[in-house]
Amino acid sequence: MIASNEVISESLVEKNDNVVLKSFAHLFSVLFHPLFIPIYIVYFLAYTHPAAFVGFSEPNKLRTVVIVALNLFFFPLVSVLLLKAVGFIDSLLLKTQKDRIIPYIACGIFFFWTYTVFKEQSQYPSALTQYVFGLFLSSSAALLANIYFKISMHAIGLGGWLGVFIIMAYNNSMMMTWPLCLVLLITGVTVSSRLYLKSHNPFDIYTGLFIGVLTQIVAYHFV
Repeated sequence: MIASNEVISESLVEKNDNVVLKSFAHLFSVLFHPLFIPIYIVYFLAYTHPAAFVGFSEPNKLRTVVIVALNLFFFPLVSVLLLKAVGFIDSLLLKTQKDRIIPYIACGIFFFWTYTVFKEQSQYPSALTQYVFGLFLSSSAALLANIYFKISMHAIGLGGWLGVFIIMAYNNSMMMTWPLCLVLLITGVTVSSRLYLKSHNPFDIYTGLFIGVLTQIVAYHFV
């Protein structure tokens, strides 16, 4: 009887641990969803980087953050909601490769439009223009990869974040030790969360990180 109670207690503890871990995994998956990452990056450039937005007034910095939030977060999100409403996708979580096809195309359009806007207005820092072009390249690469496997969108977004910070460190535009370490930690925890939730396998994750970093490096050299 005592042994049976101990087994039940251990099962309850394990179940509670699983609930806590799953909650943290979902939390990190939401906080560092690829749609949020461009907002984090432009906010960092505008309010933390010492030179990226030099000469910009506070209202103009805020305006830039709002432009990025609208074009790289709000419009893609609305597109997915509309696709779900009309029945073109089965889940807002885009669990299947089929569900991801049109959202990838829509995001690519918004990314390229935003890149064009920033490129045609020379007052915006090149780091921002390059990053957005890298987003367009990564969404295009993800669309192609999606034909063969369900590449991780989280990993692509985080890889892009890493790529931008690696480029900044390479350019010595600011001391990037703590930002790089922070993003590496966020990346590690988030992709581990995706694996823990069984949303992806390791190949999906590693390929996504590689594409995210690579497309930012390509954008840096060609923009």
